[in-house]
Amino acid sequence: MRLLKLVPDDTNFDFLRWRRWASAASFLLVVISIALVAVRGLNLGVDFVGGQSVRVEFPQEMPPIEEIREKVDAIGLGDPTIQQFGSDKAVSIRTGLPEGDKASADRAGERLVAGIQQAFPTAHTGQVETVSGKVSEELIRTGALSLALAVLGISIYIWIRFEWQFGVGALGRLFHEVSLTFGFFAVTQIQFDLNSVAALLTIVGYSLNDTIVVYDRIRENLKKYRKMEIIPLLNLSLNETLSRTIMTTAAMFLALGVLLLLGPDVIFGFTAAMLFGIFVGFYSSILMSTPVLVWLKVGPDSFIPRTTAADGAERTVRREDDGAVV
Repeated sequence: MRLLKLVPDDTNFDFLRWRRWASAASFLLVVISIALVAVRGLNLGVDFVGGQSVRVEFPQEMPPIEEIREKVDAIGLGDPTIQQFGSDKAVSIRTGLPEGDKASADRAGERLVAGIQQAFPTAHTGQVETVSGKVSEELIRTGALSLALAVLGISIYIWIRFEWQFGVGALGRLFHEVSLTFGFFAVTQIQFDLNSVAALLTIVGYSLNDTIVVYDRIRENLKKYRKMEIIPLLNLSLNETLSRTIMTTAAMFLALGVLLLLGPDVIFGFTAAMLFGIFVGFYSSILMSTPVLVWLKVGPDSFIPRTTAADGAERTVRREDDGAVV
């Protein structure tokens, strides 16, 4: 029985041919992503901004957002934030927290649900989620700290595991993928919560795994083909790992695609971010991680220990011992 091969053994794509175009496009996308986050902002969830949030589903056609906003505003809990969530018949309604203790927050949540059910008798409301302002500030700090520590740990590992040129390439790839994922959240306005932080950490880990596989093969080929030019050597390494990269990406897409279509709405943002991150990771593993090595002048002789004049003189000294030359 023949094994299924998505990529033939004699594949020989010239990936580095498009390195300048790909790098320019990636740089432009990173700049656009940062600008979008700065101008448009992220749709922060209750986890990060505090307040009360409830999911409302309509069994039939959903009323216009403005009508829902008008009805919720009439409840008197402040200016609400309303966003379509998961499907075209469901919305997420978020309001601020009232002043007072937990009992005041619970009463406000009951008042919000009662007002929604009175305005839309056929609508189904989920459980009210409440996060205080103090807790949300702590979650922002811990979420940002976890992401920063993950990137720092990966940077240290790559720096020790490989030479510094590979570390620069890995860091550039991580920055590229994280920036574009933030831009994805800014464009889609999918709610950014703790699940989204988990998605970013997973994307960073996936990127590290893929980067190590590619860089390991490049380093092996640098030792194996001492006289090969760097661009043909990088193309050879990418083609040799292409089958593994495609199979891993296809398996991830299949699992995440099923979760996106059939999974619960509570992980919709996580799944969508993961799908986008895996796609960007597939692109950057081929066209982003290797051009950096070309620009940093990496070659087959880059990591060969250089000998000094003293070392050379020492090796030329001959000593006669019992008629043998050592």
